[in-house]
Amino acid sequence: QVQLVESGGGLVQAGGSLRLSCAASGRTFSNYAMGWFRQAPGKEREFVAHINWSGRIPYYADSMKGRFTISRDNAKNTVYLQMNSLKPEDTAVYYCGATGPTGKYDYWGQGTQVTVVS
Repeated sequence: QVQLVESGGGLVQAGGSLRLSCAASGRTFSNYAMGWFRQAPGKEREFVAHINWSGRIPYYADSMKGRFTISRDNAKNTVYLQMNSLKPEDTAVYYCGATGPTGKYDYWGQGTQVTVVS
């Protein structure tokens, strides 16, 4: 299994930036895709960004393109989410996920709170 721990969340003013980190353990880290999801109060968890095992194929939800950047450092067993131009609607708990052998997101971190205020 893969264990994931998010960090880097906090309170930020609209237009500001945050960098989230997801530290992973488990020998399969570099073999599977990873992604970031978020869940705002009263809403379902939604997709934010995804990156394949090699780090060469990032993918973003349309609302994140141009603002967020996902990357991974397999040597450090860490995936990052650089968030720029943050908006109040970005406020949510952000979760790091990793795919299992079937390609489904089977592993999740505990989440880190991101709060954007105007």
